[in-house]
Amino acid sequence: MSTPALRLANFADAQLIALMSRELIETGLSGWSWDPKRVARAIQAKDTAVVVAGVRNHLTGFSIMNFGDEQAHLSLLAVTPSHQRCGIGRQLLNWLEESALIAGITTFNLELRANNFAARNFYRAMGFIEAAYIPGYYSGIETALRMSRDIRRQIPNRIS
Repeated sequence: MSTPALRLANFADAQLIALMSRELIETGLSGWSWDPKRVARAIQAKDTAVVVAGVRNHLTGFSIMNFGDEQAHLSLLAVTPSHQRCGIGRQLLNWLEESALIAGITTFNLELRANNFAARNFYRAMGFIEAAYIPGYYSGIETALRMSRDIRRQIPNRIS
């Protein structure tokens, strides 16, 4: 498999990102929260990073993260089923972490469906801890699990 190329999303990506969100993240929920217009607004927002992963000009994954003063919120992250478990999700999170560290961010937060055990295991492996359950978070139907991760890096004391 080819190594995915990561880049910031552009307006031409909004439709495909929205479709991936509906099929891979929002499936089974009423409505469509991340429609193409909302994704396009995120791409344009100065406090948001929308990153896509592509393999041979095919979009295989994406992430949307909002940056605050000290915390960042991962709104969405998805990888197509054909490319899951190939390191793309990890690469997307690592890209976001590097950006967040440069911006002075100390903490990542996210919510996911509490019954999405594959995602829970992925985020645990990436160093996230379970913080809280939020009943009815998804369309008033499903419980969310909030997870958090401190991304500050330890700088060794080099003074002797």
